[in-house]
Amino acid sequence: MKDGGWLVGTVRLWHVEAGGVPALMLGPLAVDRAWRSQGLGARLMAEALERARELGHGAVILVGDAPFYAPFGFSRRATLGLQMPGPVEEERFLGLELVGGALAGARGLVRPTGAFAPVEAALLAA
Repeated sequence: MKDGGWLVGTVRLWHVEAGGVPALMLGPLAVDRAWRSQGLGARLMAEALERARELGHGAVILVGDAPFYAPFGFSRRATLGLQMPGPVEEERFLGLELVGGALAGARGLVRPTGAFAPVEAALLAA
């Protein structure tokens, strides 16, 4: 998100395989210090999740503060069968099913897929 040409907030979603299930990994979500506590992070989250739904993604996982992400529907319950490749505090490893049951049966390691979103692929080709 920009203000007069200055980047004041950003969110990134990465294609991953979550224990054999396609998903998105959210992070980072960052807001310029001067813009914090004004709802910008929540607006970025809402927009990212809406676009993920529109594009047909089934689930989003992340490592973050549960009190911030819980109002968006993220919970530890969604990632119980999954492991991150490095050390992570379990209570911070959260997930959200955009489609009911999207993470059902997901067991094992989360790994990047290297897939590009159509917009990213078009930008890299230009």
